[in-house]
Amino acid sequence: MKRVVIYSSFLIVVALSCKKIMPKAPKDEEILDGPIAGLTAAEQDQFLKGDIAFNDDIFTPQNGLGPLFVANSCGSCHAGDGKGHPFTTLTRFGQTDNTGNQFIQQGGPQLQNRAIPGYTPELIPNGATSSKILPPANTGLGYLDAVSDQDILLMSDPNDADADGISGVPNWVNVPSYCQLRQNAISMTGKYIARFGKKGAAYDLLQQTANAYNQDMGINSSFEPIDTYKKIPVDPEVSNVVVQDVVFYLKTLKAPTQRNTDDADVIAGKQLFMSIGCDKCHRSELKTGSSPIKVLSNVTFHPYTDLLLHDLGPALDDKYTEGSAETYEWKTPALWGLGLSKDSQGGSYYLMHDGRAKSINEAINLHGGEALQVRTNYENLTDAERKQLLKFLESL
Repeated sequence: MKRVVIYSSFLIVVALSCKKIMPKAPKDEEILDGPIAGLTAAEQDQFLKGDIAFNDDIFTPQNGLGPLFVANSCGSCHAGDGKGHPFTTLTRFGQTDNTGNQFIQQGGPQLQNRAIPGYTPELIPNGATSSKILPPANTGLGYLDAVSDQDILLMSDPNDADADGISGVPNWVNVPSYCQLRQNAISMTGKYIARFGKKGAAYDLLQQTANAYNQDMGINSSFEPIDTYKKIPVDPEVSNVVVQDVVFYLKTLKAPTQRNTDDADVIAGKQLFMSIGCDKCHRSELKTGSSPIKVLSNVTFHPYTDLLLHDLGPALDDKYTEGSAETYEWKTPALWGLGLSKDSQGGSYYLMHDGRAKSINEAINLHGGEALQVRTNYENLTDAERKQLLKFLESL
């Protein structure tokens, strides 16, 4: 009996010691990864499978990597499902107008700057323009995917009819045959509204994922079967089931949760965000339409984007087009999760499409074109007001 008491006491001491030694789990609002609440058991199972394929599958030459590639796993470019680092920057090259990539036989549209033994990495061909692209955060993508085409068109203003200087437009693209059109999809001259990527040129998350396997890792699927080295169709190296699991994982990653919502400066900063016109492009509220994933249907959410292309001026003109996007146009990035960006970027901010901005303030000051007046409004704020606005943005 004495032994049992001593042993039990020992276990209690060990348990209490572990509580003191072990770090606390981060709060849900402090991390970007994790599933949307309310998934069914079957959906949770598919989410887990996609999570494993995205974050744990490491490709080697033995299971299909390359021969030319940029990264050897999905997660290596999206740590914690957050933004990428300059070390994981992608390079697009060759396309100077919307008639198509002019260097497709020389490796376009993406530079594969690494190669397995026995092969030579690509170089940008002479005469090709190029653009650096920082990998984006992955969270909340299912909500953006479920916004209806009609709602996106209602936000667009191609002729600036309200004379506010903002004239956002959708990116109209040819949809790959393997993509399923959205319910009530709207077409213009045979093209449809895309919404993923820095210029919004990927129609859906299946196209985005299949392209990433092919262009980033040199992994061929039945969706994108062209070998990036031989430039010929080859047998799939990843199954349709795995690709679809990754797509489901991306669709069902939770949306970032705003922090410090009761802070007086955060509240004041949001009002300034609205009053100086930031919300004209970074729409605070959108709504999903119908989705085959029940928890994504008819939901109001707060991404701070309009999913439209905007002219951001000559300083951000990268001389590269995608879909119907001009070289100086960029899709409004969602700002949710902005304050957590540096957690996946080594502790420092790398913002804008190529990571050139090292702070939120610097990113705002790079805005031109349609955003020039809003930038001027920001510059005209007092120091105290700018601090409040930046504190609000840090809370997202």
